[in-house]
Amino acid sequence: MNIPHFSRRHFLKTSVGVALLGAAPSPFGVRPARAAAPPLSSPNEVIQKARDVALGILKPSQKDLEHGLELHADSLVFESYGFSPRCAVDGDAFRAAVEAGASDAELVDLREEMSMTRCATDAAERKEFLDAFRAAGVTCIFQNAGEEGNDPLRLIKRLARFTFTTDVMRDEFFKAVTPDDVVAAKKQNRICLYFTGNGVPLRQQWNSVRDELGFIRIFHQLGIRMMHVTYNRRNPLGDGCGEPNDGGLSDFGHAAIEEMNRVGVIVDVAHSGWRTSLEAAKASKKPMVASHTVAASLHRHFRGKPDEVLRAIFDTGGLAGVCCIPRFLGGAGDISVFLNHIEYLVKKFGADHVAIGMDVGYSSRNEKAERNKVPKRADGRSALSLSGPRWEHLWPPDEAKTASNAEQSMAWTNWPLFTVGMVQRGFKDDDIRKILGGNVLRVTRANFMKS
Repeated sequence: MNIPHFSRRHFLKTSVGVALLGAAPSPFGVRPARAAAPPLSSPNEVIQKARDVALGILKPSQKDLEHGLELHADSLVFESYGFSPRCAVDGDAFRAAVEAGASDAELVDLREEMSMTRCATDAAERKEFLDAFRAAGVTCIFQNAGEEGNDPLRLIKRLARFTFTTDVMRDEFFKAVTPDDVVAAKKQNRICLYFTGNGVPLRQQWNSVRDELGFIRIFHQLGIRMMHVTYNRRNPLGDGCGEPNDGGLSDFGHAAIEEMNRVGVIVDVAHSGWRTSLEAAKASKKPMVASHTVAASLHRHFRGKPDEVLRAIFDTGGLAGVCCIPRFLGGAGDISVFLNHIEYLVKKFGADHVAIGMDVGYSSRNEKAERNKVPKRADGRSALSLSGPRWEHLWPPDEAKTASNAEQSMAWTNWPLFTVGMVQRGFKDDDIRKILGGNVLRVTRANFMKS
């Protein structure tokens, strides 16, 4: 594929080309060392295809490409919300569970566990996992390590799985407990996760406000550093962004934010209604976030945030992470539109309040072959699929029509090309470093407290 302004063959022979194709990221603050040129095509065809699509949209000059890739490799990249690479299921083990009569709930749980833990137990999945991380050049993800809702037993499942995975893989991949752990990971050429719980854990016994909020501290001690106020639907704290009406933050929601501030858990309103988000921002005494959202002024989508809400969030010292969901972004929904949202926020509010929270992840190339081993249910549905929409996934219909290659252009492994795109648009290097991870690090430090 010939991209205007640079030769792909020349690109692949440069040190920055090697970094883009998956060489290990450099230590924090040190330029990447030169390495032998890899083959012209990446050994991972999924990563290479996504990059070709993105490069075809961006069409960077050789100068911008090289500078962007060097800057990316040299920067601390800390995603404000997302997912570590997903593993393929073990098709044989999954088939055995189906044949043994596992229930739908058990199969859904097994599928999720395999996607989160097999990199710790299977050599092929570990390689796929680490190669994707290196290709992305990401040091830390604010990892979704909880489930949608407020039941502590439900919230603890993903937390247990990611704790297990990072414990087993700790030499290369570990759970960051403090913000300084993330900085250390970059210096040590390692990768890590910082955990978000996705919901405020509630006992739901309603004896007293103090008793009901007691699990916030417990989950913080387990490693959770950020929580959603709501997730699309209404809960006792406030209204989600999917509800037709938005009553705002409840009295109990005010108490929950006060406790999160006290304990050191970041308040996240990514899935909250606009009024609920605004009132949460006014209530928080510490920097808070919309960890994965878009600018509603560019595209009015219920998962975006209007300027008034964004200003209130930023007035706390907080940030908004721009996500990579095409229908949230509007227009073609591709990497160029994604960069439009970043540019709008930087110009309107300043680079100190912008981050990237992709809300998408890389999936193992082995998934298709493993899925083919799994038998169908009696009704013809895949045993790997959900029986129907989950209650909490309240997604009002939209009429978004995005470009066919939009998702590929914003593949998780295309992180280095986001940096190239910002260089193309004339962003200052220091501002790019803030957007890539500096702002997330600052907010985590402002909230962090030892239990």
